[in-house]
Amino acid sequence: MAVVCTRTGNGETLGLKQAAEVGKRALCAVLGSARWVGVGVGVFVMGRRTPQALDMEFTGLHSTFPQNNEPSLFDSPAERYPKARQSVQCFTVTQLGLAIFLNENSNKYVVHSYNFFLFPSTLGVSDVEFTLSASSVQFLSHYGFDYNKFLKDGIPYMNEVQQKILSQHLLAGSWKVSSALDRDVLKKAIDEVTCWIAAAEEGETMILQDLSGYQMFDVQLVLRQALQNVWTQPLEDKKVMVKKVSPQHRQLLENSPYDYFQKELILLSARGFTNLFQTLVKAKKPLVGHNMLMDLMHLHDKFYKPLPESYEEFKRNIHNLFPVLIDTKTVTKSIWKKRSFPRVSNLLEVYAVLCSNLNPEDAACPVIALASDCSRYAEKSSPHEAGYDAFLCGSVLLKSAHLLLCRSTDDAVEADPSFSQYLTVLAEYLNKVNFIRGGVSSINFSGEDAPCQHPPVLIVHVRGWPGMNERQIYQEFKALCRFDVRQLSKNQFILLSNKFKHVRLVLRDYKHHPHLPVCVYRHWRHSPRVNCLLQVSGIVALWSLLAFVLGGAPCCSF
Repeated sequence: MAVVCTRTGNGETLGLKQAAEVGKRALCAVLGSARWVGVGVGVFVMGRRTPQALDMEFTGLHSTFPQNNEPSLFDSPAERYPKARQSVQCFTVTQLGLAIFLNENSNKYVVHSYNFFLFPSTLGVSDVEFTLSASSVQFLSHYGFDYNKFLKDGIPYMNEVQQKILSQHLLAGSWKVSSALDRDVLKKAIDEVTCWIAAAEEGETMILQDLSGYQMFDVQLVLRQALQNVWTQPLEDKKVMVKKVSPQHRQLLENSPYDYFQKELILLSARGFTNLFQTLVKAKKPLVGHNMLMDLMHLHDKFYKPLPESYEEFKRNIHNLFPVLIDTKTVTKSIWKKRSFPRVSNLLEVYAVLCSNLNPEDAACPVIALASDCSRYAEKSSPHEAGYDAFLCGSVLLKSAHLLLCRSTDDAVEADPSFSQYLTVLAEYLNKVNFIRGGVSSINFSGEDAPCQHPPVLIVHVRGWPGMNERQIYQEFKALCRFDVRQLSKNQFILLSNKFKHVRLVLRDYKHHPHLPVCVYRHWRHSPRVNCLLQVSGIVALWSLLAFVLGGAPCCSF
């Protein structure tokens, strides 16, 4: 099946054979051979301890259905997970970046970057549905994303549940063509063959043309199942040869080890990119990404198993798949706090800041050079192209680790620092994945999550403005700063921010506001449950006192 599966950093399209060679080199890197180092969904192969880094693009990020499904500062990781799970189930992966870093000599790395366009497998499985977010489509289109390659040439993939269903269909011989387009092509091919075979002599052949993608599989499967006196063989240029044979000759051909059209090979092809994913998992190398929570969830859902309902089960599964995770967002956030660097979060900006703050005269600093076939990335940036972002992600890891290594020692860093040394200074960040706008700063995939930490929670008392809702409160404070809002009672609203300076600003300007006075929230004072409990306790205490007074009064005697 001739699919386009990768594109180089120069925009060159690779055919199936070339792509297979790229995949072979990538697999060798993942398994730890030689000095190959990959980043991207790829790997740093440096000795035995070899991390893999990834970057992915999606058809959308956050589903807005149902309402209130967007991330909130009020979310704990366990509360955020069902929201993110629903989004992952709605959207799909469009592109995955692979960049291979070759450690040529000393501290110099030569980078080969590739892009894999991905599309859900449609071979003999139930039709896969996914959503397109208008804002995400617009965003990727702005940066030149090629939706034609995604839709027409994307590499198939499937998770274990889909693989099991396909395998059962193959063993049972119950084949289903889900695409209306493929059904039309299949009907035309069957009509041509049935008309031809009636008059054909044994040994004669005919050629079916213009069969793309899985149509070549579908046509051959159906013809072989329906007609016992035909044999099929795929040819180049989207063609299939059909040959009239005797039933005895057909049986010999079916038992031949040279028939590529065996059920195991069909399943292998339908799994597509999942084969590479499974190799990455078996290698048990560290996995590196930037803001990688959604990447991990898509990896689990698309290539492993459908996401479980349990947040803790998801964490356990990911930890079993990838025992060591490194999120460069978590690493760089710490560096920003410890050094007077500009606070940036965009991956390209992070890379630029690190490049400008590393000492160019430091002989031990890692030197990263793009290979000749990826020279376009050296000439101009290509943000949000997965191969380029993969290159950035790996470079940020190396540069961040070097900064931390320099900070951890008083002596000059040795001329050729090993990745093991880098991994040592990164130890406190291992398995800590950044948690965007939530109750904790990161998710710990190898243990319990840290307790939620926030600036003081504020409470707004509404006076003289009846009928205020969360949206109106949000609009009131939006010009000053950004808060998440939650209604506490009819006239009380909770404000939560992740910045202390915003809390100070609001307290300064609204502490004595005539209609929206703001103060720090105190649970014992402002919680409706506590107030209700105090009121009930007060009533009970009052009745008890009254009963005691009345019950203790002297009785009158006559």
